[in-house]
Amino acid sequence: MRLSRYYIPTLKEDPAEAEVVSHKLLMRAGMIRKLTSGIYNYLPLGLKSLNKVAGIIREEMNKAGAVEVLLPMVQPGDLWKESGRWDYYGKELLRISDRHSRDYCLGPTHEEVMTDLIRGEVKSYKQLPINLYQIQTKFRDEIRPRFGLMRGREFVMKDGYSYDKDEAGAEESYRIMFNAYKKSFERIGLRFRAVQADSGAIGGNFSHEFHVLADTGEDTIAVCSNEKCGYAANLEKAAVHAPNGECACNAECAPVEEVATPGKHTVEEVCEFMGITADKLVKTLLFEVDGEPVAALIRGDRELNDTKLRNLVGGNEINFASEEQVREWTGAPVGFAGPVGLKIERIFADHELCVSTDWVAGANKGDTHIKHLSLGRDCKIEKFADLRVITENDPCPECGASIELTKGIEVGHVFKLGTKYTEAMEATFLDENGKSKPMVMGCYGIGVSRIVASAIEQNNDENGAVFPPSIAPFEVCLISLGGKDEAVNEKAGELYETLLEMGVDVAYDDRKERPGVKFAEADLIGYPMQIVLGGKGLKNGIVEAKNRKSGEKIELPLEGFSEAFSAWRADIWHSWGLAL
Repeated sequence: MRLSRYYIPTLKEDPAEAEVVSHKLLMRAGMIRKLTSGIYNYLPLGLKSLNKVAGIIREEMNKAGAVEVLLPMVQPGDLWKESGRWDYYGKELLRISDRHSRDYCLGPTHEEVMTDLIRGEVKSYKQLPINLYQIQTKFRDEIRPRFGLMRGREFVMKDGYSYDKDEAGAEESYRIMFNAYKKSFERIGLRFRAVQADSGAIGGNFSHEFHVLADTGEDTIAVCSNEKCGYAANLEKAAVHAPNGECACNAECAPVEEVATPGKHTVEEVCEFMGITADKLVKTLLFEVDGEPVAALIRGDRELNDTKLRNLVGGNEINFASEEQVREWTGAPVGFAGPVGLKIERIFADHELCVSTDWVAGANKGDTHIKHLSLGRDCKIEKFADLRVITENDPCPECGASIELTKGIEVGHVFKLGTKYTEAMEATFLDENGKSKPMVMGCYGIGVSRIVASAIEQNNDENGAVFPPSIAPFEVCLISLGGKDEAVNEKAGELYETLLEMGVDVAYDDRKERPGVKFAEADLIGYPMQIVLGGKGLKNGIVEAKNRKSGEKIELPLEGFSEAFSAWRADIWHSWGLAL
C-alpha cells in the first residue's frame, strides 16, 4: 500500500484521556478513534492488525475441528431468563426493548443463543460432538470503561462452544481448545502464560485463563518458580494449602477479656495500641452473599479472597455489608466486628487460624476489642478453609517451591461448563439406549481487540509501538528519501513491486514529507522492519534496513535484494520466536 493514498491520522501528542501506553499509542498512531465512552472506531491500521489476529485464531480453530458461524448481537431476553442469567448478570448486560415492548439485550457472550440453536437441531448422540465458534462484536456496559481497547464497552471477541455426550468427551474438547489457544498465542508472538482460573459469571467447574505478560497488566498471577512444575493461577484461584501441624484452635488460653480501644478502627491502629503484631489479630469481615449474611475470619496481616469465600458458600453474588448491616449484625459501628456474639449464623475462618489461639479481635462493641480469643472455645465456626490471597511467602500448592507474583493481561479464557446451560435450557439428546440426557458443554473466548492492545503493552519503547511481525499493520515499511530525485523514487517503486511479488505485506511511504517525519511515524506505528532508500544509498547500491525491535541497522544490496532481504526477514521473525 502506498501511504500517499492511505488514511493514517497520526497525533504528535498523547491524548489527555489516555492512561495506559497502548491507549496512547493506538490513538497517536492513527489506529483507533473514540466515538463515545468505551466505544472506538477502528481506522485502517487498527483494522489490519485486528484482522491479522482474527486470521491466526480462525486458522487454529479450523485446524482443531471447530466450525465458524455468525450469531446475532441482539439477543432475546427470554433466552437469558430461561438460563437464569437475566437478573444475575447485572448492569453490564445492556437491556433494550423493541417496539412491542419485548425484552432484548446486546450480547456480552453467546451461551444462550448458541445453546438455543443446538437444541433445535441436535437430537441424537450420533450428531455429537459439535464445536462452533464466531468472531464478533460484543457489548458489556462497564461501569467505568478505561484504558482504550483494554477495557472498553464494545469489543471484538472470538467465542466458541462445544457440546458433547459425556464428561469424557467434554474433557477432550476442552483439551483440544486449550492446545489450539496455546498455538494461537505462540503464532501471534506474545509472551503468555496459561493459568488456572475461577469461572466467574460464565459458570462451570474448570477453567484456564491466558495472560499476556506485561508490567502494566491489571491482573496479578501466581507462578511457581520451578519451571518443571509449571503451576500458574490467577489470584482468585491460587490455592493456599493448610499449614502443617495439629489444630490449636481449642488450645487453652486465658478467658476472654475486653479492652477499651477508643477510636482504634484499623488493624494498624489496634496492633500499635495493644502492642501486638498483625499476625496475632483476627479480622472479621462481613458480607451479604445472595442476600444471606456471612462472616469471614482471617489473620490481620492477610487479604481475604472473596471469590474463594463465594465459592465456599456456594453463592453467586457477594457484596461487603453496608454500614447499616454492620450495626445490625454486630451492634457496633464499623471497625469493631468480632466473632464472639455476632448475630450471624454462618461464620467461616481461614484454615491458617486453626494452628494458633489466644487471638485479639473486635468485641462487637464500640471502641472495644477482646483479647485471649479461642476460636474453638468462644465461637462457632462453620468451616475452616482456604480463604486468603496467596503471597510470595507461600509455597507452590503443587510442588512446594516458592511462588512469584507477576502481572498479566487476560486475553483468553476456556471453561468446562458441564450442564449448567443445557439443563436450564433443556438442550438434550438421546443416547445409545434411547435415554434423554443433557449435553455437556464447554465455552472458549479470546479478546481479539484486546490482543492488539496487549501486544503494545508488552512491546513498546520511548518512540512508539513495536509490533510482532505476525500482527503488525504492515510487516515492512519502505521509506523513500528521494524527494524530487526521480531516480531514487523510481528505484523505491521497483523495490515496492518486488516486495509485493514476494508476498510481503509492505507499506510504501512515498509521501512528500520530510525524512524526520517518515522515520518518526514508522517508529511510532511500530512496523517490525524498515527499509530506507536515499540518494547516497542508490549511488552505493545499498538500502538501509532497520530492525524495529532491536534498533539494529544493516545494509542490504540492491543487486540480489530479494535473497538478502529474505534472509534478514527470516532472522527477524525468528527473534520473535516465530516461524515465517
